[in-house]
Amino acid sequence: MKLIVITAPEFLPGEAEVLNALLGNGLHRLHVRKPCSTEDELAVLVEQIHDRFRQRVTLHDHFELQQRYSLGGVHLNGRNPSVPEGFLGTVSRSCHSLDEVVAWKEHADYLFLSPIFDSISKSGYRSGFSCEQLCEAADRGIIDSRVFALGGVSTENLPNVRSMGFGGAVFLGDIWSRYHSPADMQAVLCHFEKLRSAAVDDKCMAGHSSLRW
Repeated sequence: MKLIVITAPEFLPGEAEVLNALLGNGLHRLHVRKPCSTEDELAVLVEQIHDRFRQRVTLHDHFELQQRYSLGGVHLNGRNPSVPEGFLGTVSRSCHSLDEVVAWKEHADYLFLSPIFDSISKSGYRSGFSCEQLCEAADRGIIDSRVFALGGVSTENLPNVRSMGFGGAVFLGDIWSRYHSPADMQAVLCHFEKLRSAAVDDKCMAGHSSLRW
């Protein structure tokens, strides 16, 4: 199961160093999301991401930086709903309903579905799906390897994500709630290693009937 990390919405001290470290320690893909940033502010961060990792970086904003820095993908959302003209890289999109997943599968390489669990980073942002709904969606093939679970995903509930048939999980609050300064980088990397282990653990729960919300 693949793991994706979305950056914190605000800029953090020493952020580029920890992003490079995550990418160097097995992170499948990094999504750079800074919704209130200017193009120049975002460029400063992107420039610090090592060249060898840039094809695994997806932008949520300021798509013009993708070509400048040879980044690998763009992520469509309400702010940026269209693929840039001539873009040939990886396209992803946020979905908040199963109908959206069905509608967008033909137009994106992979999709985020949220919120799967109660959000860690957004207070009051509750799970949008029942266990029964997700089980049925998995049985119908709506949830598959191209759909990634977002919203409240943590080490504890990764087994549920695996059992449901998601292709991967997306982390935001579970990572960045642990990081406040460069002094926290090692703790973040240790936690990420636990996530990686949980994502491939064959002892994870098998079968929909064992899912627990």
